[in-house]
Amino acid sequence: MAKTSDITGLITICRRAGKLVMGMDEVKAACRAGKACGVITVCDLSPKSFKEIAFTCAEETVPLYKTDMTMDDMGAALGKVYGIIAIADKGFMKAAAKKLTPVRLDDTYCKET
Repeated sequence: MAKTSDITGLITICRRAGKLVMGMDEVKAACRAGKACGVITVCDLSPKSFKEIAFTCAEETVPLYKTDMTMDDMGAALGKVYGIIAIADKGFMKAAAKKLTPVRLDDTYCKET
C-alpha cells in the first residue's frame, strides 16, 4: 500500500485543480456519469461502505484502489473527513495508481490483489 505522505500531495493537487470527487454519494454519481477515472478508499472504511462502493465500481468498470490512509489522515489532507474519493482526471489517476494498491473487483468480497 501507498505511504500516506506519497499520496497526500497528489490528492491535495487534485482537489485544487477541481478534479477530486469526495464522499460516497458524489463518487457513486461520478462513476455512473463516467467522470471518475478511479476510486480510492481509506484503510479503515466500514465493510458495508466498502462493499457498496466496490459494487458500484464493478458495475461501472471503474478501477478501485486502497490506500494506507485512515479517515483522519484523509481529513487532515482535505480539511474534512472522507472515506471515499474519486479522481476525475486520467493523468492524475495514472500518477496516483502507481502509489496505490488495486482491488480486484471480480471476487465476492472484493479482496485485494
